[in-house]
Amino acid sequence: MTTQLITSRDNPLVQRLRKHVQDPSAYRKLGEVWLEGDHLCSACLSRGVPVALAVIADTAWLGEHGVAPAFDEQAGRLSELARQAAKVVVVPEALWKTFTSLESPARLGFLLSRPELDDKGSAVIRQGVRTVVLDRVQDAGNVGSILRSASAMGFEQLVALKGTAALWSGKVLRAGMGAHFALHLVEQACADDLDALGVPLVATSSHTDQMLPSAPLPDPCAWVMGHEGQGVAEAVMARCQLRVAIPQPGGEESLNVAAAAAVCLYESLRRRPPC
Repeated sequence: MTTQLITSRDNPLVQRLRKHVQDPSAYRKLGEVWLEGDHLCSACLSRGVPVALAVIADTAWLGEHGVAPAFDEQAGRLSELARQAAKVVVVPEALWKTFTSLESPARLGFLLSRPELDDKGSAVIRQGVRTVVLDRVQDAGNVGSILRSASAMGFEQLVALKGTAALWSGKVLRAGMGAHFALHLVEQACADDLDALGVPLVATSSHTDQMLPSAPLPDPCAWVMGHEGQGVAEAVMARCQLRVAIPQPGGEESLNVAAAAAVCLYESLRRRPPC
């Protein structure tokens, strides 16, 4: 592990971090992902993801002699996490506040290389695995919540079609609470790419008499969750082998897409034979 102190606002690394905060999709151009906060950093390490660079505020860095300039209860934990990276960059807390996206600065972040991509700059879709497909789901909180449900219910892959919120943006990362590192993620896909999944596609729809509790759910399958207002696009729906409706005896018109996803993914899990 090597360490470096940076104090200038004009440092190239600091400028890159600002870009990450200002543009949710900056990681696509920069080829790196910015994780901010000890929870995301811990989740990353727990999944064995290699970390080339940690950035930490001086108030949280114990330094070579085990004493931080302004020690607090969290400093030891943050320093321990930072030391798992190949290189640690220490910045004054005042400088950290110029590139944080949080009201209360987390004082620790990791810069990661983007996951393996093909020659077109996209991750390769895996065939034959339990998958969630997002069709233009635009709210970052919904996307992150669906990622968490997918991971919790034993799904292995999430494919985001063009128009879906940037998967590795700060807001989606925080909403996902570390689920990113448990899933194979593909984004910027198009409807034709779904043919590579090799499993039946299942979508929710209010225009069907097939109710979820009695539907013949295939396993593995790919659950398709659509745009918050428009639902699943016709070109995608046409590829779905099964359409199901979620019973709503209370009379609501529809469920939030993240809530609908949780219900559907749990039903798939409940039907799954025990290991």
